Amino acid sequence: MPDANSLYGPLDPAPAPDAGWTDAQPRMGFFTDTSVCIGCKACEVACKEWNDVPGSGLDLLGMSYDNTGALTANSWRHVAFVEQPRPAAPAADAPGSSVAGPQFLGMPGARPPGRGTGAETRSDFRWLMMSDVCKHCTHAACLDVCPTGSLFRTEFGTVVVQEDICNGCGYCIPACPYGVIDQRKGDGRAWKCTLCYDRLGAGGTPACAQACPTESIQYGPLDELRERAAQRVATLHERDVPQARLYGHDPTDGVGGDGAFFLLLDDPEVYGLPPDPVVTTRDLPRMWKRAGLAALAMAAAAVAAFVGGSS
Repeated sequence: MPDANSLYGPLDPAPAPDAGWTDAQPRMGFFTDTSVCIGCKACEVACKEWNDVPGSGLDLLGMSYDNTGALTANSWRHVAFVEQPRPAAPAADAPGSSVAGPQFLGMPGARPPGRGTGAETRSDFRWLMMSDVCKHCTHAACLDVCPTGSLFRTEFGTVVVQEDICNGCGYCIPACPYGVIDQRKGDGRAWKCTLCYDRLGAGGTPACAQACPTESIQYGPLDELRERAAQRVATLHERDVPQARLYGHDPTDGVGGDGAFFLLLDDPEVYGLPPDPVVTTRDLPRMWKRAGLAALAMAAAAVAAFVGGSS
C-alpha cells in the first residue's frame, strides 16, 4: 500500500493550515463504532432533517432493512445491514471454522431459522451494521480536481461542497476513492456530508452524532477519537472479539488517514469499503512533470530541425 509520506511529503495531521487557515481549529471528525450500532437509522433521519436533504424514497431493495442502498446525493448517511449466515452445526465451533461470506438474505422471516425444517438444516446469521459517511480525507482528491473551488477545506479539517458555486462538472465523483460524492438528478450539482459545518461553527455537534442513541457515532477532536478507538479495540479483544479492527485511522495509509474512521468487525470489503484506499490524484505531479519534459524535448527537436534545415 502506498505511503502518504512518499506521495505528499511529510505528514500533516492538521490539514487546515495547509489550506491557508491562519486561525485553524483542532481537527474534528467522526469515530463510528459499528459494534454498538443497532441500525435504527436515527443518523440518516437527523442528517436529512437538519441539512434539508431530499427524501430517498421508500424503496424496498430486498436487502434486509436497508432502503437507501448506498451513499448518494440524497443520502449523506447510509446505514448498511450486512447479513452473514453461519452453520449452526457443532462443527461450526471447531478450531479453524469461519463465518461464511456476506450474503443479503432479504427481509427476516416471521419464524426462527430452521423451525420448519429441523435443526440439522438451520442456518443462523449475524447482522453487521455500519453507518457510512464521507471520510473527510487528509489528502482529498476531490479538492485536487475541483475547477471552481466549490470543494474546500474548512478550519476544522473537514471537506465541504459549496453548492452555490458548483458547476456540475462531476470531476470529483470519480476522484473519490470511496465513491462518496454524487450528483443529484435534476440538479446536476455534487452533494455530500459537510460534517454539519454550520453546527461546528456554532460550537455544536453534528446532527447524526447527537441523534445516535448508542453513541456508535462519536464526534470530537480527531486525536482524542483515535485514542478512544484504540482503547475500544483493546477492550473488544479482551472480550474475545478478535475480529475488531480500525479502518481509516492510520495517517500513513494511501489517503493520509480519514477524518471519519470506523471500528469494524470484519474485513472492509464486507461493508463495501475499499481495503487499501489511495488518493486518486497521487500521480498527477509525476504526470505533469513527464508531460513538461516531453514538451521540452519536442520543442528542442523542433528547434534543432529548424536550425539544421536553415544551415
